[in-house]
Amino acid sequence: MAERYETVWEVLRRRAEATPDGLTAVDEHGRRLTFGELRVEAEAVAAALAARGVGEGTVVSWQLPTRIESVILMAALTRLGAPQNPIVPISREREVGFMVAQLRTRLLVVPDVLRGHDHAAMARDLAARDPGMDVLVLTDRLPRADPATLPPPPAPPATFAGYPVRWVLYSSGSTSDPKGARHTDGSVLTMGRNLIGRLELVPDDRVAMVSPFAHIGGMTWFVISLLAGCANILTERFNDDAIAALSREGVTIAGTTTPFHEAYLKAQLASPVPIFPRVRAFPGGGATRSLDLHHRLKAAFGGVGVISGYGSTETGPLTIPSVGDPDRVLAETEGRPYDTTEIRIVRADGSLAGTGESGEVCARGPQMMLGYVDPALDTAFDRDGFFHTGDLGSLDAEGNLRITGRLKDIIIRKGENISSQEVQELLSLHPSIVDVAVVGMPDPVVGEMCCAVAVLAPDAYPLSLADVRDFLLGKGLSIQKVPERLAFTDALPRTDTGKIMRHLLREMLA
Repeated sequence: MAERYETVWEVLRRRAEATPDGLTAVDEHGRRLTFGELRVEAEAVAAALAARGVGEGTVVSWQLPTRIESVILMAALTRLGAPQNPIVPISREREVGFMVAQLRTRLLVVPDVLRGHDHAAMARDLAARDPGMDVLVLTDRLPRADPATLPPPPAPPATFAGYPVRWVLYSSGSTSDPKGARHTDGSVLTMGRNLIGRLELVPDDRVAMVSPFAHIGGMTWFVISLLAGCANILTERFNDDAIAALSREGVTIAGTTTPFHEAYLKAQLASPVPIFPRVRAFPGGGATRSLDLHHRLKAAFGGVGVISGYGSTETGPLTIPSVGDPDRVLAETEGRPYDTTEIRIVRADGSLAGTGESGEVCARGPQMMLGYVDPALDTAFDRDGFFHTGDLGSLDAEGNLRITGRLKDIIIRKGENISSQEVQELLSLHPSIVDVAVVGMPDPVVGEMCCAVAVLAPDAYPLSLADVRDFLLGKGLSIQKVPERLAFTDALPRTDTGKIMRHLLREMLA
């Protein structure tokens, strides 16, 4: 029998029929949504959107916070087969305007005013530049209509290569325009199935959705909920109330990046009782972590530590350990590639690196994007179809990946390469430092200076450059890699997903 390929909507419909009363989402206010309710709501919203002209091939961009309405809208668009472009709420007119213009968006869905920003006014200003784009401002409920008016759902493709583009997600641009990654239902479902297997997810699991839902992570965990029958705990803003909601709802999978894990640790250390008594994994990725984070989590949470994976908007998740892997793998690596994934480590000259040797991480697999919206950017793919990530890493003898830095974050001082991540990881072990980033700054004498920007613990004594030097030399770091400049800040600038915004640090240092 020929293999059969599914759409995301087909998976949703089947889940709603199998476990209609199963929970798919709950928010910090206690609002709950079952799979059966999700299907009913999604079809009603899809009918209203269809009445506005949305259908297969109609690009819909939406910029909503992490709310139940976002889950319903995502599901409604899968019912219509409309390509959807989720946009994180922190994006502003320059970024949103670039995306909707490049995609020729026909409907832009935004909140009214969110965290002091008038999204509705911004959307209307953008629509004034493009008379063909409609705007839907969400003040309360999504629009609804009679599902009987809906056309048939999109048919599944006959081959995996036949999946059309249904998802476009933009990677955050720091100093240039954002890049749009074109995904399909096939790539998204592959991402979900891969993570379910490694994390051994079951219907009883409750997942912390603490980073933006309008992100590749939100899309992936939405699909995981449909495939595994588990539920996402939605928090619009990450704060003490969000952690309390995760505790109240019995979180078992508590992601998602280092800043969140550090916040969980702080909350647990201040609590006389376990805050997450059911937690069984702290998945992470997308942001660097200290070498001892896994062990600190284990000590605080009854033996449960980090399960850090690796991937990107373009590639989807590429690696992650299994829940039963040994501490060495969990603490020091991003795990091994999924069965669907091939990873190569490539030297600067294009040859393959050996075991344990650092080089550029290149990947190939069905969970990856078809390509960028701008085909001129597809030079990131080589002739064998491997995507060149721009990250530096190595594979050990067991196939586990360790990320050692980024090509563009290599600091070249007097012709010698310095990995900013290597220095950063060692500095994070200093007892007075709670967060740190290392960046290169142009210098007319040495080419680039190695600069550290640190956040000190509240009770820490003032650190000097000499203190930092002595600490790093004591950890075995070569003298040429020791930072030549040290600065302090109250908090490192980060994106909503925890990535350090290095360009802002360089502006600060300049």
